[in-house]
Amino acid sequence: MSRILSGIVAIVVALGMIILGGWYFTIGFGIIVYLGQLEYFQLARAKGIAPAAKTTLVVSQVLLITAALAPQLVDAMFPLAGTLICFYLLFQPKLSTIADIAASILGLFYGGYLPSYWVRLRVGLDPAYQATTGLGQAVASNLPIQIYPQSWTNLSNISLGLTSLLLAFLCIWAADIGAYFVGKFFGRTSLSHISPKKTVEGAVFGVCGSIAVAVAGSWYLNWPGWPYTGAAFGLLIGVASLLGDLTESMMKRDAGVKDSGQLIPGHGGILDRTDSYVFTAPLVYYFVTLLLPAIDSFLINR
Repeated sequence: MSRILSGIVAIVVALGMIILGGWYFTIGFGIIVYLGQLEYFQLARAKGIAPAAKTTLVVSQVLLITAALAPQLVDAMFPLAGTLICFYLLFQPKLSTIADIAASILGLFYGGYLPSYWVRLRVGLDPAYQATTGLGQAVASNLPIQIYPQSWTNLSNISLGLTSLLLAFLCIWAADIGAYFVGKFFGRTSLSHISPKKTVEGAVFGVCGSIAVAVAGSWYLNWPGWPYTGAAFGLLIGVASLLGDLTESMMKRDAGVKDSGQLIPGHGGILDRTDSYVFTAPLVYYFVTLLLPAIDSFLINR
């Protein structure tokens, strides 16, 4: 029961952040990233590694703020942030190891840079928000202005960032819920020794659930190339969310712990609930900002 209740609360909070957007989404997401990185560094310390945790936490938050204010600068800031982390480790009293450096950079990439794509998608592509900040207008200039639709049956005026992020999260939820229940009640074949409880049956059903939601969403949102673009979108999210789940399980197994934390009753830690969102973030962002416009242009010019 605690698992179900905490899951419902998490979904409600997530939907609130997504719909409100702007600094509500950025700050809320920044808190999630901060807590997730704390758990990641606990896993690293369990292996005797001494990462530059505080420096990585700070520069990761800077990346998220940059993603909200000027998303086009995040990719340039990422190597600068990594360089700053290395400088910090270089001047420590105790000689840092390769593992210390690697764990710190991975913490920045896994816990800060990749999640920044969600902020870029929801906030950086929101023309109404960018108009209030005066920044990032070049990115958002060709997108609709209104944050909320006048009618949920006509989404022509709603932000692309909001619709695509909502659809992506629905796909992830469908994949996670489908894989959990089918794997629990019907799963027979183990998927990987990394996570013995995961089954092939659950994984396949989870990916299929993601595809089904994405196809329905692509029809509803009138994406170019429907239903093929929807199927591709759902497949990408289904597979990437599964890989994210297995990656976090691999880190926990290596650290010798069952859960990354105990923050969420019945679920474990923040990483245990957000691992499916890490690798999906850049795929969703580039799918809707590069691939969909290219497909639309191709179909128009045929």
